[in-house]
Amino acid sequence: MIKFTNVFKAFPKGGLALKDVSFHIAKGEFVFLTGHSGAGKSTVLKLIYAEQPATSGEVRVSGFNLAEARRKDIPMLRRRLGIVFQDFRLLEDRTAEENVAFALEVTGARRASTPARVMRVLTQVGLAAKAQAYPRELSGGEQQRVAIARALVNEPTVLLADEPTGNLDERATRGVFQLLRDINASGTAVVMATHDLDLVRQAPYRVIELQEGALMYDSAVDEPRDEAASP
Repeated sequence: MIKFTNVFKAFPKGGLALKDVSFHIAKGEFVFLTGHSGAGKSTVLKLIYAEQPATSGEVRVSGFNLAEARRKDIPMLRRRLGIVFQDFRLLEDRTAEENVAFALEVTGARRASTPARVMRVLTQVGLAAKAQAYPRELSGGEQQRVAIARALVNEPTVLLADEPTGNLDERATRGVFQLLRDINASGTAVVMATHDLDLVRQAPYRVIELQEGALMYDSAVDEPRDEAASP
């Protein structure tokens, strides 16, 4: 489903953001992507959703070889991916319902099916009652749930979450993490970048640790160790 083979990514002004990174994520897996700030976690995610190209090596995602993908292939790829960011990235002048519907609009979904699809995912994230609320009327945890609903509405095979609990308090963090676990249990692969080791220790999911752009540890292939990853 996602395969990196000897991937390097150079910074525009010199130096390497990723150094010879290789791993394979299978359908339906839940994977923690960990490491210090600047370790390369966000760069890995950007390569997966084709915001940036690899400098060398091969990145394959949902059947696409991204080095060979044409410009018109990228929207098709992204329809198979759901993406959630730390800062929510909701449209402030649209309700929760309208924010989720916007993800369908940009992919050209049939308008007739939009209301039912939007309500289904808002119900899934526990926010059906807040469908008409604007982001400013929602808590941080609720805003992130709207963002997750928006990421799910196109029924992706992979959900990418870049520090999704980074701006949340402990209670909201627990709720969002449980929601991601539930989404994974329903069959969607989840790749979650985080430096929150308390979350990593809460579930027996695979851990891929990056350090200064290099893959330092992968629990799927390396020997277990006492500490899951570096903070």
